[in-house]
Amino acid sequence: MFSSSGNKQIKGHTRREFLGRLSAVSALGVVTVAGEPATSARAANSPGAALTSKRRAQESFEIRKGCAAEQLRAGAPLQTANGDEERYQNLIANNSKGLPHNSIGEVDANAYQVFLEAVNAGTAEAFEKVPLGGTAKLVNPLAGLAFDLEGTDSHQFAIAPAPSLASQARADEMVELYWMALCRDVSFSDYASNPITQAAAKELSFFGNFEGPKGAGRMNAHTLFRGFTPDDSIGPYVSQLFQIPFSYGHFFLAGQVTTYQPGTDYLTSQTKWLECQNGEGPFSPNSLDPEPRYYRNGRDLAAYVHFDQICEAFYNAALRLYEAGAPPNRGNPYVKMKKQSGFATFGEPHFLTMHGEFALRALKASWYPKWYVHRTLRPEAYGGLVHMAKSGHAVYPVHSDVLDSKAVEETRAKYGTYFLSSAYPEGAPLHPSYPQAHSTIAGACATLLKAAFDGTVQFNTLRAIQIASADGLCLLPYTESDANQITVNGEINKLASNIGMARNFAGVHWRSDYSEGLKLGEAVAISLLRDQERLCRGENFSGFTITKFDGTTISI
Repeated sequence: MFSSSGNKQIKGHTRREFLGRLSAVSALGVVTVAGEPATSARAANSPGAALTSKRRAQESFEIRKGCAAEQLRAGAPLQTANGDEERYQNLIANNSKGLPHNSIGEVDANAYQVFLEAVNAGTAEAFEKVPLGGTAKLVNPLAGLAFDLEGTDSHQFAIAPAPSLASQARADEMVELYWMALCRDVSFSDYASNPITQAAAKELSFFGNFEGPKGAGRMNAHTLFRGFTPDDSIGPYVSQLFQIPFSYGHFFLAGQVTTYQPGTDYLTSQTKWLECQNGEGPFSPNSLDPEPRYYRNGRDLAAYVHFDQICEAFYNAALRLYEAGAPPNRGNPYVKMKKQSGFATFGEPHFLTMHGEFALRALKASWYPKWYVHRTLRPEAYGGLVHMAKSGHAVYPVHSDVLDSKAVEETRAKYGTYFLSSAYPEGAPLHPSYPQAHSTIAGACATLLKAAFDGTVQFNTLRAIQIASADGLCLLPYTESDANQITVNGEINKLASNIGMARNFAGVHWRSDYSEGLKLGEAVAISLLRDQERLCRGENFSGFTITKFDGTTISI
């Protein structure tokens, strides 16, 4: 059976060499800047200089050394996969998209072996030897081995094993995805009355251990397809920070987006599904809706996260909050200052520019477990197992919750097959599913927003709560009784969930990909904020107080 024990080789080989070189440099005790000696006469003799260049360089070195020592003390957790890669000889439980497959979608064993050898080697040369089934390329597996010099290293975070292939948890997540695909074109405002969403809520309520939020122990129209934080079930489905109008410099943005035509679903035939598993591009683009709309259904959200930039939604959310006059986090040291304001530190440029920094580190943190620990299959591949099992092509260890699901039968009635329909012609990207990168970035950037703003503020004191009309052509006042419960922190949480669940509406991720990714991103952001606290030398900074996704409050 194939083995993934090469993860230890990667950490023990490339990282040991790097740390060895780093130790050798540290032992020399030499700190220089390119082209200039450590002691600068110009800096030392400048008027009003509080520190000589040499003292400043030494202090900088001590700060970096202290941060590195703290991260070293954090240790490295045990990274554990769910065991499916060793459990199934035909490798049906792991991501193999882009490699060659047989007629029912099972990966070529020799190609997967070469892929695992590349994972164990961790080099560009090794990955260049992996046989592909088409023209689509594997997406950046080497990013999982990249180092960052601020915050905790990506290999020092651990997430729980993904649900195993045969588990009830995996089957129940898949049933939710079948329903999400069937409900893509149902407006969120119609969930309480639409028969498809009513059927979805009814079936998902039967799964006692299903992780989705419930009201009074049952799934209902208001909790259907929502995220796991308590704030996700308050107010409209879509966060105010995702769609209210705002100004982007001198450009006014109404909040409407270009979305996809209703009813345009993909990968529902065996031919197209198999081409996709092999990576046989090119794939035709989505058919666009000519009318800009506010987010009113799952397809609109899926369209947004198809080609969005890495931290776009959260950078825009920060602009929306600044424009609305949201007060800063109470831990911001400039809150108490009468004659100074923040700018490059603890001001708008500080928090706005850090979005890209936090997002990139979160992205790397998700790429390591994706490629080097879990290698989890995508929902579209699991949908292939359901189709082959239901149509008698093969026998697979898929739990009866999904095989007997009403959602699966509704899918067959609509498309003539049991494949999970995708909102994208190319289906999922060519990297493993777990955790979700969008969600990990969302978790990190949402935590940064919580450090920037006072999350306890009631949102309707900043601006009126609005909800998209059923056709998405306008925003309407939100008049439900829970409007006064909506807070800045709650809308930040909801924005993070909107981004994660949008990828699920597209059919390319699982609920656990979203939930574990969100928590991983939060941990990344907390480590970065703790490192950056050391860099604040002039301000009397005692730390930010934020409320995490699980409801606990911490000080950073």
